[in-house]
Amino acid sequence: MIRELANNGAMPALERLVQFTEARQRVLATNVANLSTPYFTAKDLDVKAFQRTLGDAIERRRVSDATGATPLELEDTDQVRFTRHGMAVRPEPTHSNVMFHDRNNRDLERTMQGLAENVMAHQFGVTLLKNQFDLLKTAIRERL
Repeated sequence: MIRELANNGAMPALERLVQFTEARQRVLATNVANLSTPYFTAKDLDVKAFQRTLGDAIERRRVSDATGATPLELEDTDQVRFTRHGMAVRPEPTHSNVMFHDRNNRDLERTMQGLAENVMAHQFGVTLLKNQFDLLKTAIRERL
């Protein structure tokens, strides 16, 4: 019964959002750590592709089952392979910046912007997920 409650509504989508932002944070942190490393090529995950995949999965779920009991099934992308309890990512190099003399394509401003956007998305997902769990706790306690 608890499993059905946890798989209904927004919880599966929020869980996938938090997993994606966690994986992207690791990629962006690696970029920051290697800003001055010669021959390092910055990498990133395609946020728009993830958003499109998540939106398509939510729409398929909404159309197929009005109760929301159908599991959220995301299709793999070039960079993200979804597993039952997580995801495996394969970040790709970003080629949006000029190559420096040490063959590094660093861009501190874009990296920091990506980190800030990712942190906000992660906090958003965690906050909404916490609210969903708080609603479940209230329902279990049978109080308002």
